[in-house]
Amino acid sequence: MTQTDDYRFHKATVEDLDMLAQWQSHPHVSAWWGSDHPFDEGKLKDPLVARWIVTANERPFAFMQDYSVHGWNDHHFFRLPKGSRGIDQFIGDPAMIGIGHGSAFIAARIQVLFEQGAPVIVTDPHPENARAIAVYKKLGFEAFGAPQATKWGLILPMRVSH
Repeated sequence: MTQTDDYRFHKATVEDLDMLAQWQSHPHVSAWWGSDHPFDEGKLKDPLVARWIVTANERPFAFMQDYSVHGWNDHHFFRLPKGSRGIDQFIGDPAMIGIGHGSAFIAARIQVLFEQGAPVIVTDPHPENARAIAVYKKLGFEAFGAPQATKWGLILPMRVSH
């Protein structure tokens, strides 16, 4: 588990699967993070991806993952410097949307990733996900390249450097 001043990140476990499925069923999540690809025990054990449940005041409300962009030879961020990390996340609890938690917990996690030596952190929101793109820009991310089709869907490549 890692902790920042306001947020705790604990590794997602099989005990979190029902909660994750419930979160993925909410329209604000399923619009961008399809509920047709639910988490399962196998995904949680994938050594290439660190998956986290984010809590505030001991209340679980979000999911976040970070991964080595070099874990897949065909990954669209594969050419970035060694140690670069990709991130993805969503706020699962609808009551926690629109009140500043997204940018705050993402900032907390990317600070940890930079402290652990990541030279670049990247993300790949859908180009029409204006809310996510605005949050990333607020945190210093910049688009680097045009939207592109990948095996994971249509993405806008964005990055921030330490």
